[in-house]
Amino acid sequence: MASLYRDAYGVPHLRAESVAALARLQGEVTARDRTWQVEWLRRRATGTTAEVLGAAGLSWDRFSRRMRTVETAQRAHATCGDETRAFLAAYVDGLNAGLETVDPADVPELADLGVGARAWEPWMPLATFLAQHLLFANIGGLLWKALADDVLGADARFLSSEEPTASGSNAWAAGGARTASGFPLIGGDPHRNIEQPGVYQQVRLACEDPDDPFDVVGFSFVGVPGVQHFAHAGEVAWAITNACADYQDVRPEPAPVVVDSRTETIAVRDGEAVEVAVDRTAWGLVFQDGWSVRTSSWELGDLGFDALLPLLRARTVDDVDAALDRWVEPVNNAVIADRAGQVRYRIAGRVPVRDEAGEWTGWLAEPNRAEVPADGTVVTANERRGPESERIGSVFAAPWRAARIRALLDGADGLDTEAFVRIHNDTLLQTVPVVTALVPGAFDGWDGRMDADSGDAARYAAFRSALVRRIAAAPVFEKLAEHSHEDVLAPWLDATYRIGTSLPRLANEAVAGTAPFGLDLFALAREALAEVDAGTVPETWGDTHVVEPIHALGRDDVPALPVSGDADCVRCCISYAAITDACSRGSVARYVWDLADREAGGWVVPTGASGLPHDLHHHDQLALWAAGELAPIVTDWSRLTPG
Repeated sequence: MASLYRDAYGVPHLRAESVAALARLQGEVTARDRTWQVEWLRRRATGTTAEVLGAAGLSWDRFSRRMRTVETAQRAHATCGDETRAFLAAYVDGLNAGLETVDPADVPELADLGVGARAWEPWMPLATFLAQHLLFANIGGLLWKALADDVLGADARFLSSEEPTASGSNAWAAGGARTASGFPLIGGDPHRNIEQPGVYQQVRLACEDPDDPFDVVGFSFVGVPGVQHFAHAGEVAWAITNACADYQDVRPEPAPVVVDSRTETIAVRDGEAVEVAVDRTAWGLVFQDGWSVRTSSWELGDLGFDALLPLLRARTVDDVDAALDRWVEPVNNAVIADRAGQVRYRIAGRVPVRDEAGEWTGWLAEPNRAEVPADGTVVTANERRGPESERIGSVFAAPWRAARIRALLDGADGLDTEAFVRIHNDTLLQTVPVVTALVPGAFDGWDGRMDADSGDAARYAAFRSALVRRIAAAPVFEKLAEHSHEDVLAPWLDATYRIGTSLPRLANEAVAGTAPFGLDLFALAREALAEVDAGTVPETWGDTHVVEPIHALGRDDVPALPVSGDADCVRCCISYAAITDACSRGSVARYVWDLADREAGGWVVPTGASGLPHDLHHHDQLALWAAGELAPIVTDWSRLTPG
């Protein structure tokens, strides 16, 4: 019999007599806990958001349809093994059963829109997963490079330094000889848009079939069965970061030779329906007029979902490794450890091999793997790792987070959950001395930590924004705004954003005697500092650096608590210089997986288990998350509440 239990934070703990019953229960509970989110994800995947949002949804809907999200998901579903399709079907059956029990009037978003949640089909978990990752790779970055090269010429290199990725993560592990328990530890946090409800759902899945037993705690994508990226299965645990691999290529096709075309109609609330051409050339998918993209998932007709059940059943590092051989995209760095003491790093996903002309000729045959000794550690934070990085990608995150985590682990012994939480919470911004070299002496005496209660951090952030505004006002950047790319891609093409993320590079160039774009950065920095010191600066960084979770309808149901950290801190709570100090992107979960004892670890999300604003568990983890603390992992069924 399938049973639901919850911990003190409302996190669902599910147990059932079979995989199918467990999947069905996971779907049912997800539908009840996250009704609006389930419906919104379905609309995102099918390109039907404009039907409820009006014209504001058109750019995404055009993009999703032209990327053939539904078609790719249906092809991938057809290639899944029989057992995987049965797993998906059971989950969707439960999802639909759960949706039937929910009155739309009880879900504020559905009530406001006057719509209900529609039924799912078995391929929709693949479509929702794909839709969440369409912009996870580098389409926006590739378009930016083309635009910047065209407008800025050779000087574009000043704005192309490796930078905070749109979707990144930290993950690290220590071998048993370095820990207090003698067993490995894994810690980390994925970085994405901070949304309400959250992108990740904490869940425990326990199958009590004597021939197929498993008991896994982890984070699941809402709308997808099992756990995918971060989990502790008792005997083995794993985590991932974005590997920043090039598994999408973009190229201009101003006069595309279309080999496959259809016209789709997008319904628009309070407006006329819009027709969109869904075209494919021999090279790739026409995702907007004049531009095509080639992706691993489209080429293969596969999304790697045959990895889901083997991950749940894994007992060893080798088991997880073998499961990840089936992964497609996103391409990830995986950190895996087991109770036998084995710790391993590997790249997971399908990376195309290209010839000198850039044409795809096959797939990278063997992923990079590295064994971590018992007295060793491994760190991955989206950075350029070495020769293996050259095989998979071209642009990576700046090295600051990875270098800082390595420094914190270097020489440390007796590591435990508290030690890993301290790493989560490290707020040292290593770019501070780089940028403040433009104003020598102005920030002497400050330790460079972006703590929420720091006045120095507030002053530095104000100076940084004032400097970025001055740089962005230079006439050389004006034409960067003159592009015709889809609105959904606009964040990647914003010159102010690019200048802000490239500020350390620009400062280094100036200190070295270069004048990027012909600008006197020292003079601009002095002007920016004078402006800040003559004006009113917030008393603390936390006065303006507050968490603002994104809601599809713009609802404001979560208190704007002050948070420490910044984009290049290990405590990744991202702000955008000269755009906003508020944090709507950063750590969407934090975790410590202890291989000695699951309950010795911990986990947390920015909001909570429920998607209902009036529910006790809508954002009851927010205060913990903002304070840098973890919620307990409870695995003793007697300490959980039935139902």
